[in-house]
Amino acid sequence: MNILVCIKQVPDSNKVEVDPVTGVLKRNGVESKMNPYDLYALEAALRIREKTAGSITVITMGPGQAVGIIKEAFAMGADNGVLISDRKFGGADVLATSYTLSQGIKQSGEFDLILCGKQTTDGDTAQVGPEVAEWLGIPSLSNVSRIVEQKESSLVVEMDMTDDIEVAEIQYPCLLAVDKDIFIPRLPSYIRKQETKDREIKVITLADMEDKEEKNYGLNGSPTQVQKIFPPQVNNHREVWNGDGKELAEQLLHKLKELKFA
Repeated sequence: MNILVCIKQVPDSNKVEVDPVTGVLKRNGVESKMNPYDLYALEAALRIREKTAGSITVITMGPGQAVGIIKEAFAMGADNGVLISDRKFGGADVLATSYTLSQGIKQSGEFDLILCGKQTTDGDTAQVGPEVAEWLGIPSLSNVSRIVEQKESSLVVEMDMTDDIEVAEIQYPCLLAVDKDIFIPRLPSYIRKQETKDREIKVITLADMEDKEEKNYGLNGSPTQVQKIFPPQVNNHREVWNGDGKELAEQLLHKLKELKFA
């Protein structure tokens, strides 16, 4: 079975600046890590491969520094890595991102199963995975929390839908967006890291795409634009009250009335 895992490099901090013009995150010079949800997807791929054999390819879209998470995936057990990187892809919204990924996937081979994290910790939209499936014309399921059964031509999975648990069977080729409860990710192996440090990583640019029309990528291909992003205000104001139970109750009632909660 050929498995593809979509991974993403995200900021390793909540102190990230935002470009006031484009509304996108300034990623240069910021410590990064693999999106935590993608670690669960990669672990799911490794578990599936243990039962079915085959190969695992990881693919990511980002600047040159994103090779770091591909090498991390190699150290965990992935076989191949693909980096989609071109300045013309910068500033993409979820639609342009999913389209770029789908184009890159088409240039990377044919896959029976595509796995990705349910969402990312920076964009947090949970839309890219299902949109990639739509561009590729394959079925998809989201919020996958458990693989119930692996069959020759399909998977039976559980999905955590907040109010209930749904069970579905999906035929290959397909895409699954997995939740954090599916598996506990393994740690990268130092020995494997040394063995794979010189492994080739395929780089795909706009010139390699089937669709080379610039207007379909990056900011040009993004129908949505962020109007404003700002950090939440920190409120450290507090009051300390003293007195017996009756006095504290009266103070609390007065405060609730002052705040118009009572």
